Amino acid sequence: MSEKEGKITINVWINEERLEFLKKVGLASMAKEKFAGMMLLEIACTEKQKDSLLQEFPSAKYDSSTTHSIELLPRTVKDRIFEASLKLHSTGPEVIDSVLGSTIRSNL
Repeated sequence: MSEKEGKITINVWINEERLEFLKKVGLASMAKEKFAGMMLLEIACTEKQKDSLLQEFPSAKYDSSTTHSIELLPRTVKDRIFEASLKLHSTGPEVIDSVLGSTIRSNL
């Protein structure tokens, strides 16, 4: 089984400003360099969370063949995911739990 199999992620692109925020909370080392110096933060997601996100946001898609990531989430949702990651000092599924709870309450 490859490293990616069974691991569902949501990729949040990291610019200079976001990198500074990550440094402040000690998560900068979690950002990975991809595509010519661009960085991203991989947020872990469970199968149940994936299903909830895909149901809540019909434009989102799950790439089961290559990246095993949820793509095409609205920017506001990605921003909330990043903010929750900072607040919780985490890149684990609890970040998505936090976002799903606030998204459902606010009916984004």
